[in-house]
Amino acid sequence: MLYQTNGYSREGGVHMSPNDYVREAYRCILRSDFAEAITCFEAAITASPGDAEVRYRCSITYARNGMLEKAIEHALAAVGLDPDKPEYLLHLQHLQALVLVQQAKRLLEVEDGAAQNPYHPITLLQEAITLDPLYGDAYVWLAIAHSRMNEHLQAIAALKEVISLHPDDAGLRQLMKDLQKSLQTYMQ
Repeated sequence: MLYQTNGYSREGGVHMSPNDYVREAYRCILRSDFAEAITCFEAAITASPGDAEVRYRCSITYARNGMLEKAIEHALAAVGLDPDKPEYLLHLQHLQALVLVQQAKRLLEVEDGAAQNPYHPITLLQEAITLDPLYGDAYVWLAIAHSRMNEHLQAIAALKEVISLHPDDAGLRQLMKDLQKSLQTYMQ
């Protein structure tokens, strides 16, 4: 590679600008070398720590690699550097919603964890939906959480919301049919 995080190339000590690092990061992304893309974005940040756009792009790359903690760190920095950019805040809120859904899923997957406070996953999922009202997985997991509590009407309401976001999703329609059957069985 032609770069290091100190701003100089290995072949001759030529200084790279933050834009050069960003261009190289996108070349890496096009090659599906996301780890190297992150290295380039981090080098651009080192070269220009006050650049909110680079922080934002770095955050997106971390998120695509499932590294949510680092993604949130850079998203927070981008929002702090330029609070007037709505896309930075929306991205941060989506990342926070992802984390909340992951926490709720873990609680729902571990029977003992949900037994301590069975409504905790529902609270987490509702908070995720508040942060990102377009995040479909949050609604699906909310429907599952309500269904496990035998709150079938709330589960169906949550599913109706996600179906309105994704009207052509056959899997969601099947899940709705299953929930409606559960409700009928429960009512008998």
